[in-house]
Amino acid sequence: IQNHLLQVFCLVAMEKPVSLKPEHIRDEKVKVLQSVNPIKDEEVVLGQYQGYKDDPTVPDDSNTPTFASIVLRVHNERWEGVPFILKAGKALNSRKAEIRVQFKDVPGDIFKCKKQGRNEFVIRLQPSEAMYMKLTVKKPGLEMATEQSELDLSYGMRYQDVKIPEAYERLILDTIRGDQQHFVRRDELKAAWQIFTPLLHDIDAGKLKAVSYKPGSRGPKEADELSEKVGYMQTHGYI
Repeated sequence: IQNHLLQVFCLVAMEKPVSLKPEHIRDEKVKVLQSVNPIKDEEVVLGQYQGYKDDPTVPDDSNTPTFASIVLRVHNERWEGVPFILKAGKALNSRKAEIRVQFKDVPGDIFKCKKQGRNEFVIRLQPSEAMYMKLTVKKPGLEMATEQSELDLSYGMRYQDVKIPEAYERLILDTIRGDQQHFVRRDELKAAWQIFTPLLHDIDAGKLKAVSYKPGSRGPKEADELSEKVGYMQTHGYI
């Protein structure tokens, strides 16, 4: 989370840079990190999958997390009151990396769509890169019925004749070109560790315990409860 997901968080939350020059981009990323409030213990869920301690090299009393869900709050004009939920884990039911922006309910919804869930804008980083808008539409037919569908831009379908490079291929090319926009600057690294170091100390001191979850699940149920508590509404049954 401190490394990969925090980089994604910065790109989502930062303001538009002055230009595409690496230093201008990294300036805005640092501003976001410096605006993050201290993490609250009640907005953290740690998990450890069942069977993790079966490994003979793992102590029976191990508190090492294999799952974490953390709420970050940015104290600035644009993002005040908006929770950013960062979630990562091992032995889950699916392997994916995505950004999910959920929109608020519409006041005075005359179509009564709440039961179908909220509209969302999703950027899937891997596997199968895609951007899609999940939204409520009128179901074809004579009756006034609504359902959830999507406006889908799947890169593999849309750009079949283009080779999409892997992440490390891009990184190596940036190194050859001397382009530093995707590399972490010293003040950015310091700001990132200032966010997470107090939390890591609490974990090491045993103040936060990892709860057990089944391999192949979504993770601890406490993580879903935390997301719901801060305002995220999960859509059930949507494929």
